[in-house]
Amino acid sequence: MAFSAIVRRATSATARYSIEFYICRQSRRSLNNAPLRSLLTGEILYCRGGSTLPSSFLSLARFSSLLSKKQSADAELLQIIKSEIKSAEEERRETEEVPKGFPFEIQDEEGSNIVTLRREYLGEKIEAFVSMPRMEEPVNTEEAGNGEANHLGDEKTSQPAIPLTVNISKTKGLNLEFSCTAYADEIVIDSLSVQKNDESDDVLAYEGPDFNDLDENLQKAFHKFLEIRGISPSTTNFLYEYMINKDDREYSRWLQNLKQFIEK
Repeated sequence: MAFSAIVRRATSATARYSIEFYICRQSRRSLNNAPLRSLLTGEILYCRGGSTLPSSFLSLARFSSLLSKKQSADAELLQIIKSEIKSAEEERRETEEVPKGFPFEIQDEEGSNIVTLRREYLGEKIEAFVSMPRMEEPVNTEEAGNGEANHLGDEKTSQPAIPLTVNISKTKGLNLEFSCTAYADEIVIDSLSVQKNDESDDVLAYEGPDFNDLDENLQKAFHKFLEIRGISPSTTNFLYEYMINKDDREYSRWLQNLKQFIEK
């Protein structure tokens, strides 16, 4: 074979190899510079010999897909939260002013679901812990078979109620703890216990009989006992409006915290 022919064949083979190498190199470069959407659509570039790209590139594609879904879901959630914040601000009531002569000092901490009332009364220390208002579920008196009498007695179940715990203590000795439910026109004492000021929490104390089992005159006397110390319907009526406003404030603050978390 002529020397010139051998040179031409060698040159041709080298050229093919160079072209294949160039195509492979360009394919890898194109991959590095390709937009993220190329990976998300599952495009796979091939090099010489038909081999696919390394698994690290496929892992990157999966990661990019998950990242895109997360960002889309977070953006949608953030938009809904912002809309809810706007609605909550528009529906928010004006803050209730404390009426003149209100007998308690109000301690209201942000982020708490209770409000603490405090006062001193003739040597006694009085604390009331007021919870958020709740709507009690009505009782189906027809199923209970108690008739109209029970229906009249269960009218409170359609009213908003405020749970509160009242603790009355003196410098030394015992203290009284009342568990109450306040309605628009009256306060119901659910239970009454007598405790020692230094009593340990792990001591199972006798809490007395069911309050409704006490003599009727004794029940009325305890209601009067609370009333002259400031736990009266006029006090709880203001507290109901106050706690509704607090619930609105806490909900708006909760939404703002959610918004900050999602934005980070």
